[in-house]
Amino acid sequence: MNSLVDKYNIPGPRYTSYPTVPYWNEAGFAADLWKQSVIKSFSESNSEEGISIYIHLPFCEALCTFCACHKRITKQHSVEIPYLESVLKEWKLYLGLFSEKPKLKELHLGGGTPTFFSPDNLRKLLQGIFDTVEITDDQEFSFEGHPNNTTREHLQTLFDLGFTRVSFGVQDYDPKVQKAINRIQPFENVKNVTEWAREIGYKSISHDLVFGLPHQTWDAMEFTIRKTLELKPDRLAFYSYAHVPWVKGVGQRGFDETDLPSGDEKRRLYEDGKKLLEDLGYIEIGMDHFSLEHDDLYQSLVQKKLHRNFMGYTSSKTQLMVGLGMSAISDSWYAFAQNVKTVEEYQKIVEEGEIPVFRGHILDDEDLKIRKHILNLMCQLETSWDLQNAFPEINNAIEKLREMESDGLVQISENQIRITEKGRAFTRNVAMVFDLRMMRNKPETRIFSMTI
Repeated sequence: MNSLVDKYNIPGPRYTSYPTVPYWNEAGFAADLWKQSVIKSFSESNSEEGISIYIHLPFCEALCTFCACHKRITKQHSVEIPYLESVLKEWKLYLGLFSEKPKLKELHLGGGTPTFFSPDNLRKLLQGIFDTVEITDDQEFSFEGHPNNTTREHLQTLFDLGFTRVSFGVQDYDPKVQKAINRIQPFENVKNVTEWAREIGYKSISHDLVFGLPHQTWDAMEFTIRKTLELKPDRLAFYSYAHVPWVKGVGQRGFDETDLPSGDEKRRLYEDGKKLLEDLGYIEIGMDHFSLEHDDLYQSLVQKKLHRNFMGYTSSKTQLMVGLGMSAISDSWYAFAQNVKTVEEYQKIVEEGEIPVFRGHILDDEDLKIRKHILNLMCQLETSWDLQNAFPEINNAIEKLREMESDGLVQISENQIRITEKGRAFTRNVAMVFDLRMMRNKPETRIFSMTI
């Protein structure tokens, strides 16, 4: 395995979209084209499956130095109401594009720290949206909670509004690691919020763990996993730490790069961590995720309904996902669009009555074909094609995969590729073979984290 790690540990995307953001054709994008794609997608999908909404709530009281998300660090909670008012104004602009009342199937509050906001303000935000939509019977509402500031009132308020899923960021319980990433978070805090959520009635509780953090050893990782298993969350995200200190605004200089585990050490954290999780009853889902058998994420995998988008893996799919808030990304299936990245500019543009997108990508026919293949690989670990959904470089892609086949990472049959159990750890590498936009425009500087 070590030789494979050396061979395949290269910079690569996580494929929450295709094309990936660095390869968007921004010159061919315009706000009017984005609006047209939203209108088309809404008319095609609203009555059948409904839509998704992602709300980006960017404020955090402290900077975690492993985080590469777009956020605003402040202890001033006076920012809450003006920001939420802007989000509702942005939503009203989207409502103006829709020909009928939206059917809301999926809603996710991400961050930043959603629980930075008071329960009462979150209620006002959500009620403002719910008053304008019809909620589907199979709705999936979820949010990210910080164990240090999520209160029982937060959990009860959101549960009463229809939220049944919550994800808590744990990362690691080792004090030395927590200090390096500026995330001091006692186990007792995680225990409290997990037990409160369970008592209230949440049907899916998830914990996020990260491997590859500074000073992280296998002893620390094993301790974290075993402490996590004392609480038996329904799902686990087991993320590889993405070291991208060159991205503006990240705090990833809070430690020296020599403090990070080597490639082999990091691979061991994943391999041994995965084995321990499986020994304790968790099933690997796609890439980075594990769940217990009763959870919807596992059931969607079995039923081949697993989906992946900018929110990560989801157990349901909608064609249209509207992203609200500073830096939020939207997906109409035919196009992507990202909002401006500062709170002040976001609020100014919304106040002027404009949807605050500043860049995006309109997918062409080739993009749409490749997007399906990469989604299949990321969600089902296999993909197949015929003359209708093949693409010009398919034979070149197969030739590149032959070496992976000889390494035992994939199996190639007529018009089909399947990632093996051994190859799961290299899923991003397999998907990269299909990434024509990256192959045609190889980056001159490093823009992605390492795949392993």
